[in-house]
Amino acid sequence: MIAKKLGELLVERKVITPEQLSAAFKVQQEKGGLLGQILCDLGYATEEAVAQALTAQYGFPYLPLKHYAIDGELLHLIPENVARQYCLIPVDKIGNTLTVAMADPLNAKAVEDIEMLSRCSVQVFVATMSDVVEAIERCYGANSI
Repeated sequence: MIAKKLGELLVERKVITPEQLSAAFKVQQEKGGLLGQILCDLGYATEEAVAQALTAQYGFPYLPLKHYAIDGELLHLIPENVARQYCLIPVDKIGNTLTVAMADPLNAKAVEDIEMLSRCSVQVFVATMSDVVEAIERCYGANSI
């Protein structure tokens, strides 16, 4: 786990410039939102670069979901509306531990709600927002839950 902030890490990794970070902070102050998403929306960083920085910053493992096969049975543990609300998807369950991939791994409320809904302890992986949204569309749509 690294004590640096996300913006600092992205500047250090030469993903963004200090000027781009300042511009993103301005947008965040005016409109709110997650810094990583703002950087992506402005075209300064890719979702993958932000996800990898979050992985380095907080120690959450990164899971690209593009070609990941998700067991349809796991979808019964988390309703589609909850998956969409928190931008997460269940990817595995071993014993009483449910692994979820989520765009915002620091959302403690989401983890708490998923633990309550699934009656499992939750292990978090980081995924890009577009990967999670695409996986939700692919999995929940196909299973008509």
